[in-house]
Amino acid sequence: MPTVERLTPELVRVLAPNPSPMTLDGTNTYVLGAAGTGEVVIVDPGPDDPAHRQHVDDAVAELDAEVRAIAVTHHHPDHAEAAAGWAADLGCPVLAPTAYLAVDAPVITEGDRVALRNVEVTVIATPGHTRDHVAFRLGSGAVLTGDHVLGRGTSVVAHPDGDLQAYLDSLQRLYDLGPSALHPGHGPSLTEDPGAVLSYYAEHRHYRELQLKHVLRDGPAGLGELVARLYADVDRRVWPAAAASLSALLAVLVARGEVHRDAAARYHLAV
Repeated sequence: MPTVERLTPELVRVLAPNPSPMTLDGTNTYVLGAAGTGEVVIVDPGPDDPAHRQHVDDAVAELDAEVRAIAVTHHHPDHAEAAAGWAADLGCPVLAPTAYLAVDAPVITEGDRVALRNVEVTVIATPGHTRDHVAFRLGSGAVLTGDHVLGRGTSVVAHPDGDLQAYLDSLQRLYDLGPSALHPGHGPSLTEDPGAVLSYYAEHRHYRELQLKHVLRDGPAGLGELVARLYADVDRRVWPAAAASLSALLAVLVARGEVHRDAAARYHLAV
């Protein structure tokens, strides 16, 4: 992926230099604003890295614009670490869905509008990846999805901050909106049949549920054993995240009464 790329007339993506198995190519920071209006909003500034900051500043300067606000989709540091410092430097507010960032800023919630000339931006509550997660829907129908949807692979829902049932409900919410494009927090934009992408995400979670139940039919197992069996073909560096996601699935199944957890922290299929 290029470091800086104009995706649409109103959206520039700046790739942060923090690649990893979890962040893919790195965090996508978005510079959002219509040409000629003189104002932009930065979405998910990402890590507080000087080279990344310079690339973002250059993208803003190319638009001959001022930064009106810095918005974040959720509190994870690969998305929000730079928010407070950049906002202080630029003299603009942080628009955050949570108080976790410890900045003096109003909390944005479902249906809020981000003030930006000639670009309609609406906050969509999408809890699941984290409790505070939001997406930003543009007037064009495109959605900046944060970590709810990625450009490759699938998102981690890490229990207990992540909630799988909330995540699935939010996937359905995005599907019902009929997005024209999905611009994720990591990986390339998804512009061909976004609805099919969202359906795949839901189907993937259902597939993992079926896999888990199949393994538990062989007998009780602890979390570590389940991760080793279900993610045997996955890079071990992401096993901790896989364990957190699996914990979120197990929490849903326990709440439904389909799985029981015993005193030894082993999981059993309900009979």
